Amino acid sequence: MIRKIITYPNPNLFKKSLPVERFDDELATLLDDMYDTMIASNGIGISAVQIDELKRVFLVLIPREIDELDEDGDPKTVQLKEDLIEIINPRFISKTGEQTYKEGCLSVPGYYEEVKRAEFIELEFFDRYGKKQALKADGLKAVCIQHEYDHLDGHLFIEKIGYTKRKKFDKEFKEALKKGKAIL
Repeated sequence: MIRKIITYPNPNLFKKSLPVERFDDELATLLDDMYDTMIASNGIGISAVQIDELKRVFLVLIPREIDELDEDGDPKTVQLKEDLIEIINPRFISKTGEQTYKEGCLSVPGYYEEVKRAEFIELEFFDRYGKKQALKADGLKAVCIQHEYDHLDGHLFIEKIGYTKRKKFDKEFKEALKKGKAIL
């Protein structure tokens, strides 16, 4: 089921999510709803807090290139459910290096900005069945995992964009609100 995504400045986006204690049908339904919502919104990641559930859960689904070209002649990408990573109660083991990536967020629609994050990460987490997992990632997958992890602690990517860019964002957001638009 597709759920409503809460958007900035909803105060629940700034609350710390609680650990999952039961790996049951309710959790499975939440994960399935998050997947449906993420796909319907053209996202590559979503955290439970973004659908107003304060649980330490997020999904990541990085598109992969296939052996076809799009209308511009570039490699075509697809999201395959078999590549979906369901991450519950995550804990970083390590974060090293640095990379900059232009990020967006389903909860801050229409706004994209460069953000610095670790280049390589190692993470421990649980899957939907309560089985402990480990994951190493770099590139876009590492960026997405760090972005979604921040949501679990009540942080948005706009907090990482630097003072000047944040002031510009705040000004544009206030102007959009005055014009009757809740998003940029």
